[in-house]
This record gives sequence, structure tokens and C-alpha cells, in this order.
Amino acid sequence: MPRPTLRRPVQGPAGGPLFVAYYRVSTDQQGRSGLGLDAQKAAVASFLASQPGAKLAAEFEEVESGKRVDRPQLTAALAACRARRAVLVIAKIDRLARNARFLLSVVEGVGDAGVAFCDLPQIPPGPTGKFLLTLLAAVAELEAGLISQRTKAALAQARARGVKLGAPRLQKGIDSASSRAGRAAQTARAVDYLADVWPFIEAAQRAGATSLRQVAEALTARGVRPPSGGEVWHAKQVSRLLQQRKAA
Repeated sequence: MPRPTLRRPVQGPAGGPLFVAYYRVSTDQQGRSGLGLDAQKAAVASFLASQPGAKLAAEFEEVESGKRVDRPQLTAALAACRARRAVLVIAKIDRLARNARFLLSVVEGVGDAGVAFCDLPQIPPGPTGKFLLTLLAAVAELEAGLISQRTKAALAQARARGVKLGAPRLQKGIDSASSRAGRAAQTARAVDYLADVWPFIEAAQRAGATSLRQVAEALTARGVRPPSGGEVWHAKQVSRLLQQRKAA
């Protein structure tokens, strides 16, 4: 029988591999303003610059929630990778998926060249990278399942002992030790968060951001997560952090 041959990525003019970039933002506002999108393109450009002879063959942009699996632009990007035997390059793994099953479906659908994540440079494209990504996704899904299982078991045991679950209803003027400890923990988390974000705020101000809105846009573009979650910063959130900094 003839020996099967491994399909290698098509090479660019300088002998390096071809890449197909996929970018995703969650809202129309981000798509129109370039917030988040510019940061992803900068990360991809930096990654390609580190790959000898790399060539960007195509780019696909999607405005869609990370929870949705029906993404036309991602489907087109995967088709382009298979047709050109190109590597799919993505700025951050959460721009592709936060669901292990969906991640595995993309890894399987991209073709032999594989996927490269700019925030995971230690994972190479190609068969070895696909294998490592499969392991990571499987471990993440297993861990999530075990945590859910342990949580449900602990809640069931607590209910069996007659423990009333949910937030305690404290009478006005009564400050329990547990509520004080909870507030202290919340304050500590807020302090740690401010310490992590403050260098980005200072960098934005040094770069010329003078208004709260401009600082918020800079934080969004850099991919810094707001305190309430999500992906887009607002001026009020920046204002609260500045007030917290003054009070510290």
C-alpha cells in the first residue's frame, strides 16, 4: 500500500506558512469603533512577525457573542484554512470559544495545519498543537463537571441536615460576624483588582487619554476586563476606580 503523506501548510513567498486570522467582538459598538478588534489585530501582527516567512492569507471578522456556535465568518475562516492548508491564528483563546465542546469542533474542522493562539505561544500549530488543545479542553470540561458535581453533593448534604440555603435575612441593625467577614473579603478583592488595573489606567493617561471615556476606550482596547465582567468599559466604571484610588 502507498504510504500516506502528511499535508503541510502552504508556504508563503519566503518559505514560511500561510495563516488565516479570525477576530471576534461581542457587540456592534465594538465592531464599529474598533475597540477590541484593534487589539486582536495587533496581537496577531506581533505573532506573525515572530514566525519566519509567515504570510497572512486572509482575515475574517465576526460580531457575535462567544456563546453562539453558529458563526458564519468562523465557518468561512475554517473553509479557507482547509482550502489553503493554512494555520488558523487567533489573538486569544476566549475570542474563539469558552466552551470545550465547541473548541474541539473547531480544532477538528480547521484542517491539518491546526490553530495558533497568540496568548498560548507554547502550543504549536499542526497535529501536536491539536493534540495539546484537545487535552486542555478535555481537562477543563472534566474540572468543570467535577466542581459542579461536588457543589451539588455538598448542597444536597446541607439540605439533608436541615441547613437553610441562600443569603441570610439579617434584621436591621444586626451585623453578624459572617457579614463582616464577607464585606472584608469583598474589600480585599476590590483592592487587588485596582492594583492590577491601575498600571493600564496610568499607561492610557500617559498615552494622552484625558477624559473618563478615553480611558475606558483604552482599557477596552487592551482587553482589560471590567470589574462587573463583560468586555466593554464605561466612563462610570473608570470614575469609581479613580475615586477608590483617591480614598486609598
